[in-house]
Amino acid sequence: MSGNGLEIRELECFLVLAEELHFGRAGERLYISQSRVSQLLAALERRIGARLLERTSRRVSLTTLGERFLAELKPSYAELAAVVARARDAARGVEGTLRIGFQGTADDRLMRAIEVFQERHPACATEVVEIPFADPFGAVREGDVDAGIVLLPVAEPDLVLGPVFSSERQTVAVSVRHAFAGRSSLTAVDLADTPLIAAAGPAPAYWREAQAPSGPPAPAVRTLQEGLTLVAADRAAMLLCGPTAEYHGRKDVVFVPVDGLPDSVLGMVWRGGGETERVREFARAVAVAAAEG
Repeated sequence: MSGNGLEIRELECFLVLAEELHFGRAGERLYISQSRVSQLLAALERRIGARLLERTSRRVSLTTLGERFLAELKPSYAELAAVVARARDAARGVEGTLRIGFQGTADDRLMRAIEVFQERHPACATEVVEIPFADPFGAVREGDVDAGIVLLPVAEPDLVLGPVFSSERQTVAVSVRHAFAGRSSLTAVDLADTPLIAAAGPAPAYWREAQAPSGPPAPAVRTLQEGLTLVAADRAAMLLCGPTAEYHGRKDVVFVPVDGLPDSVLGMVWRGGGETERVREFARAVAVAAAEG
């Protein structure tokens, strides 16, 4: 689009420049000359009527208007790119690669969903990667995966929650030396005075609270294996769903079922505006696997 309308290449150039803050590197990413980068930026600034970047001999920086323009442009450009991707997917059918992230354990229902998806769309490959325990939404938000299978709750305004499945009873992981190790089951009241390992890092507070209800101070970890190592050392206990506990069974840790806590539930999430045909079809496959039980 040109004339008095939008020029997509100018917007793309500005977005890359805002990331690199360097005309040479921006040109390398865009496969154009440094002078062409300057021309595109100048054309955009004329269209807007003000400077978006300040350029000196030593540094490039965004103006106040440039920062505001960037904040408003990025989500709109991402949505536009997603519209093009959805149209391309619809025209080609479902092919390429679908990247799926998961937390905890890739259990039978997730593997069944992948199987259903592959049966329906053999031209589309699937890649499965583990999402860190302490960062359930980062890989989805950054585009490292197309969709994530994560522990609920999910209350992120920029993410979409799709099919919910795999409701499982909670267990608590304790050291074989812990007082609870000989119990056949526990209640939520039993855990009230028990330090429960929590997630560290960027996980939102409401999500951390759901995985480790408030109690005495306890260590925070980034990965599930870090948590189980601290459990084995009898530093604290850790809540896990039944299948994850079974998968990570070890001789120095005991998993005791807990009554009176909400079940552990998984949900499929993806970026708002990032719903491609691959993502939609995998959501349907997850729903099929959930219905099969």
